[in-house]
Amino acid sequence: MSGMKKGMTIIYPEYNGLYINLTNRCPCACTFCIRQREKAEFDNVDTLWLEREPSADEVIDAIKKESLTERFKDYKEFVFCGYGEPTEALDVLLEVADFLKATFTLPVRLNTNGLGDLVNKKSIAPLFKGRLDAISISLNSSDPEIYEKTVRPVFKEKAYPALLSFAREAALYVPKVILSTVRTTISVEDEEACTRLCKELGVTHRIREYVG
Repeated sequence: MSGMKKGMTIIYPEYNGLYINLTNRCPCACTFCIRQREKAEFDNVDTLWLEREPSADEVIDAIKKESLTERFKDYKEFVFCGYGEPTEALDVLLEVADFLKATFTLPVRLNTNGLGDLVNKKSIAPLFKGRLDAISISLNSSDPEIYEKTVRPVFKEKAYPALLSFAREAALYVPKVILSTVRTTISVEDEEACTRLCKELGVTHRIREYVG
């Protein structure tokens, strides 16, 4: 990653949301992830590789400035999502979420690999009560072995059960919890098994389109 261009893109517009980029750190190296490409950029962002992790005050200041722009009225949600795993910067995430809830009426979502408990060495789902309206978790497969080969987590075999445990617990504290898989990256049978698994966990299964 040393050749990647770096900057301080803390917030960026994507789809109909204002996305919040907290960290480069991630415990996974997913085979399909945009981070694995030689040139990893979005069309509307020069780079999401951070020179350094922003403080909560820096993130809040960036959001405040964006709220003064004309385009701010078009946002439908705030989303913690960047090139890294947001729960790697948990304290900043929580402080910014508190600011968002106290200041705006837009829903707040977290996009995560679901391994935040292992990252932070504690159960983090209870911390999201009243702070998040939705959590999107990358499930990737119903098969632990396929999951590990696809996601390549540093936590190895501990990762998959930790993800499921987090999803189950998160559903107790956050109104909407979604587990996602990527179409074409797994079999139809695996997709169907993921749907059944999500039903058992009491969460929603979403099949995302592959972006090549």
